[in-house]
Amino acid sequence: MAVRHRLIQASPAAVWDVLADGDQYVKWVVGPSEVTPKAGQWPQVGATIAYEVRLGPVRLNNESVVRHCVAGSELELEAKAGRLGTARIAIELRPWGEQCLVIVDEHPLRGPGGLLHNVGVEALIQVRHRAMLARLAKLCESEAGELCRPNPAQSTGSVDFGPGPGAGRA
Repeated sequence: MAVRHRLIQASPAAVWDVLADGDQYVKWVVGPSEVTPKAGQWPQVGATIAYEVRLGPVRLNNESVVRHCVAGSELELEAKAGRLGTARIAIELRPWGEQCLVIVDEHPLRGPGGLLHNVGVEALIQVRHRAMLARLAKLCESEAGELCRPNPAQSTGSVDFGPGPGAGRA
């Protein structure tokens, strides 16, 4: 199982706003180009978006279906990649002070993807997750702006030492 996490400098609500907007899917997920709503209202259970994945001259028509959703904290998708099979992608948001810890857990469900799952495939998924979480962080942090981004000096447990003696000296 490929599990990866990242602390995002935005509130869990700001991160959820991005995840809950199906139109933003292509901005944070690695691979898809152009998202088309197919069924339901994203991110309600059963909602489906279709997209194309381009691998050089090859174009794959894929879709993602919401299988589980707890608004504001959990989103589980089934990514369908045609003949390659399907994968479960679970995204969990945890408050971390005023920031958001995002945990992504992905594993194959059906098809050749599950049969071919090995350490090499796991490494590729980890690389993809690293890029995906970096995109999500950039998007959330820029969308959240200064109003949603916590000030570490004002967060619970932070200590402000102020200028004090020796301030300004190198």
